[in-house]
Amino acid sequence: MVGRRPLAACRAVLFASLVDDPSSHPEKFPTEVGQEKERERLFGIIERLVLWENINDKTVLEQAKAEIAKSTGGHPPAIYDPFCGGGSIPLEAQRLGLETHASDLNPSAVLITKALIEIPPKFANQLPINPNSKKRGLQAGCVSWCARLSRGHSLLRPVMRNLAYERIGDLYPKVRLQDGTDATVIAWIWARTVQCPNPACQAKMPLLRSFELSTKDNAHVWLEPAIDHAHRSVKFLIKSGSGKAPVPPKTGRGSNFRCLICEQVASETYVKSQAIAGGMGSTLLVTVAEAGNRRVYEEASSSQEAVATSARSKWGPDEEMSTNPRWFPRQLLA
Repeated sequence: MVGRRPLAACRAVLFASLVDDPSSHPEKFPTEVGQEKERERLFGIIERLVLWENINDKTVLEQAKAEIAKSTGGHPPAIYDPFCGGGSIPLEAQRLGLETHASDLNPSAVLITKALIEIPPKFANQLPINPNSKKRGLQAGCVSWCARLSRGHSLLRPVMRNLAYERIGDLYPKVRLQDGTDATVIAWIWARTVQCPNPACQAKMPLLRSFELSTKDNAHVWLEPAIDHAHRSVKFLIKSGSGKAPVPPKTGRGSNFRCLICEQVASETYVKSQAIAGGMGSTLLVTVAEAGNRRVYEEASSSQEAVATSARSKWGPDEEMSTNPRWFPRQLLA
């Protein structure tokens, strides 16, 4: 997971780490009164620096940069963040005019940070690719485009999509929609399963916390379980509109789940024992496809499940891992 850190806190810590306390310069501030007065002035800069409305205030940022330059002799050190996560620290270091280097073991974190602090400066002060963006009230320049990354309109989208299709496109076959058109699969939604503890049932229990697929007001979509008691199986139908999703099988606190077929409750201890014994499986709930600018949810099919389960990585770790989750050998961290 990529951990987000408060931007204001990162900005303040970077500033405070690089600016000297007045007591470090007794030749300039020989008395405690003078030091305290200067300290309060610096605190005032921090207080203005962390306000959300001042995040792009050039006056405040220039004051901060001037103090950093004063304390570092005009040559502030480069900022290194070896585990940058979502890129908050390198982003704020860059905002303060500092040379910044960042990396992470998580490729998602690397991509997010790259899109956040490395690519935008290359396109700063340039007009948007789409000439109609001004009509939508967007700011000119790359920043507005990167801000729309989550909505799928960024500079990275076509590049990353094409690279992904070249490498793993065969694992995402088209799916036939109800209107007869083909759409590109973008995700599969699965559920873990265990065998029902009821000896008279022993059905494959899906461990679900919710049947909701989309809770948007104009696109409410959920799963409706269709139970086949004769064959002790469950098929999930896709419903949409103004209805209400069924009560999920999760019950109480922890990993306690109710069998959809016989209503038997599988305790957390039982679920864990099944997982340890290798009895935990999975079942495909729904296939998610992209049709134009919207997501389409299609019922699970055996052909889609076969494609998904056939995917195999060409590489795998070849070193033995520790069985103690709280300890890793030194050689694995080198």
